[in-house]
Amino acid sequence: MRRPVRSAAVVLAGALLLSGCSSLPFGGASAAPIRQSVDTSAFVPSADNPDPSKKIKGITIQKYAGALHVGGDVRVAYTHTPPFGGRHDQVWAACNGVVYTKPVRSENLVHSTEHGAIWIAYDPARIQGGDVAALAALVEGKPYMVMSPFPDMPSPISLQSWGHQLAVDSVTDPRIDQFITALRVNPNTHPEPNASCDMSSKYFDQDNPPPYVAPPGVKEVDGKKIVKES
Repeated sequence: MRRPVRSAAVVLAGALLLSGCSSLPFGGASAAPIRQSVDTSAFVPSADNPDPSKKIKGITIQKYAGALHVGGDVRVAYTHTPPFGGRHDQVWAACNGVVYTKPVRSENLVHSTEHGAIWIAYDPARIQGGDVAALAALVEGKPYMVMSPFPDMPSPISLQSWGHQLAVDSVTDPRIDQFITALRVNPNTHPEPNASCDMSSKYFDQDNPPPYVAPPGVKEVDGKKIVKES
């Protein structure tokens, strides 16, 4: 059973300081930016329009084969930063409204997108405080949504769905809402419709997830085998 999201700011801040947990919702000291209401009705998937994300300006779409799993001792040499498809860990990252406060291993998060989740990544050097809180409000407690910091990204914010990626500069960019509407659990765009986003702590501890490691540039890093993205 998925643990309930705790929302009291004082409790959250205390828990974060005392425990160092990395999957508690984040709230910055600055006020969150006011996000305007966005009409996303044109981006709702339908039989006539199975992938409305194709209409989003600046989106990157690439085909990937599904179910290409690797073990926890393997790293994948992804060609995109952050990655949004290809080989991935056999265990997915918990992704039912989880806001990770520390960078998480990419191989697990890519598997989450294979299940239909939207992964919001942000560069912690450029997105902070109220901006992080504004993004977290899109994720906390919402099924098939997950968020994490991702260092040294090409853009301040990047949204990933299986085979789809959108880079934006601002938390108020309306394309964020369009991307989520078009691709979250869209059965036409990911390989595993109806797959779960919950994950047993026996296999993936969302309060202490495997950490992100920079993309490999050699055949082996720390004794771990390197494989290509696809």
